[in-house]
Amino acid sequence: MRIAIVSGKDEGPTKLNAFDNALSNAGIGDVNLIKVSSMLSGNAEICDLPKLKPGAMVNCVLSSITSDNPGDEITAVVAVALGEELGCVVETSGINKNPNDLIKEGEEMVRYMMEKRKVEIKDLIVEYSTTKVENIASCIVSVVYLDDDIE
Repeated sequence: MRIAIVSGKDEGPTKLNAFDNALSNAGIGDVNLIKVSSMLSGNAEICDLPKLKPGAMVNCVLSSITSDNPGDEITAVVAVALGEELGCVVETSGINKNPNDLIKEGEEMVRYMMEKRKVEIKDLIVEYSTTKVENIASCIVSVVYLDDDIE
């Protein structure tokens, strides 16, 4: 199993446009995203995001947050824990919350998921995106599941 971890942020004239622009900023704006739950195989390999086929159906775990309140600080986070047998992904987000607190929350949740499954963590990665809203803004972070059909 191969995955890429990407993040993006942007503004737009509407909430939908801001979200779409953030997806494009992350490199996943021209594909169809299919939200999946948070499990990875034990042999998951983290790769750079390759060029994806436009219109491809792409599985992902997605954290997103959008606000149209100027001055809000918005943050999206994913935490990925990898073990020998399997891996887990969690997502969280917040408005006007300290990004470090959200990062810590993500880490704690993914550690709990691995502990509950009695899997030792070999690697833990946290990715986040944060911005101050000027007009309408969106932040996204995604774990993208890669395969030959989408590249």
